[in-house]
Amino acid sequence: MKTIRVRITAGETEAKRIADVLERAFEDDGNPVSIYEASADGKTWSAEILLFDMEPDEAEALVRDRVGADAFAAPLDAEELPDINWVEKSLEGLAPVRAGRFVVHGSHDRDKVPPAAIGLEIEAALAFGTGHHGTTAGCLDELDRLLAMRSYDSILDLGTGTGVLAIAAAHLVRRPVLATDIDPIATRTAAENARLNGVGPLVKTFTANGMEDRRFGEYGPFDLVIANILARPLMQMAKSIGAHCAATSTLVLSGLRIEDGPRILFAYRCQGFHLVRSRQKDGWLTLTLVRGRKDA
Repeated sequence: MKTIRVRITAGETEAKRIADVLERAFEDDGNPVSIYEASADGKTWSAEILLFDMEPDEAEALVRDRVGADAFAAPLDAEELPDINWVEKSLEGLAPVRAGRFVVHGSHDRDKVPPAAIGLEIEAALAFGTGHHGTTAGCLDELDRLLAMRSYDSILDLGTGTGVLAIAAAHLVRRPVLATDIDPIATRTAAENARLNGVGPLVKTFTANGMEDRRFGEYGPFDLVIANILARPLMQMAKSIGAHCAATSTLVLSGLRIEDGPRILFAYRCQGFHLVRSRQKDGWLTLTLVRGRKDA
């Protein structure tokens, strides 16, 4: 599969604005966006996005079409990258991440997990969730807090990615946790990671688009749902998520920009949930909402 890098070069402020526009324009497609200093003096920055299975001129046209006038004056180029696992390459050398009682690490850092911590070994894979992103770390922190306060009978990790959140929950509750994703690569990765981390029998996985699949009814209703996705699908699924939650239930929602908070809260208030905790980490928002009780 071809990997095409589309790069837009501008000053710092403009490049950051363009990166934000790219993320919003492609958020439903899951294409990775990055931004970095492109010159030693800090005057030139680059915003980049990776697109797959197309030619460079197609990728350039697609970006121009999605971004439109927002990047009209900035130089844009597109090139095909060598056939390398860029997800794995980008994760090489990342240090272990501490989030609550959890330490997310690669196999090369097993010896860096403190004795009292719960190690979650997550290798680079074509799925989201290594603990290094603010949304994943925020969800792990909140899972640790919630599961120290009370027990939950039926837990769902919606949009599981690498499975790190489901694996963390299974370590703490020692009972089955459901992990689903729209991407079959993600559900396979989550199942493999669960086995690697010693909770294979506890993490149940399947691939589903949204929550209309009948199997959600077989596993639910859920009294704890963790959904680290994006604002738009979270809003679109608010009604179906609410329908599959127990009368007394807790939601942990992330994958959100700070400015997404008000519209997410409105969508879930319509399903009977209210906010009990809000946390910001690295510019990302994690919300905890409850229904049927006053606190989480």
